[in-house]
Amino acid sequence: MNVLPEIVGRDDFAALIIRTDYDDEAAWRAVVAEVAQPWGPDGEFETYVHVVDDPVWAGATPEAVLATVRRDEELCVVFVADGATMQSAHHALLALDIAAEDEDLDPMYDQELIDSPQAREFRATPAAVHDVHANLSIANLDFEDFAEAALASPDGVLRLV
Repeated sequence: MNVLPEIVGRDDFAALIIRTDYDDEAAWRAVVAEVAQPWGPDGEFETYVHVVDDPVWAGATPEAVLATVRRDEELCVVFVADGATMQSAHHALLALDIAAEDEDLDPMYDQELIDSPQAREFRATPAAVHDVHANLSIANLDFEDFAEAALASPDGVLRLV
């Protein structure tokens, strides 16, 4: 497997989107256009994204992406434009929780977490990316909050209105 390059030049306020599928250029352009739209209740917020569009990432697994981006201590979520993103009508990106799984859970104190581990990923439309990133960055909400909302939708995709 290729060693993935470190992400450099990302502003701490920018959502990170990594393209891992290169089979449909038109779909990718649509994803980029959608994520570039102003966001918020009345579209009053400017978008801040750092897009990685480098074929070296082609076919990278979520695990490989996480192993690479965990070097960024300021990052709490990464969005992946994979094959499912490109093939779906709503271009839902794969949101991955950056936090390392806690392998040192003590059954005496953490049995609930052991029995019901938190979701580590979910799908989100490009329009939802900014709200997810912003709220996680300021610790207003937890990754689990967004994952639960996504999983509660009929198709498992987080949409923000």
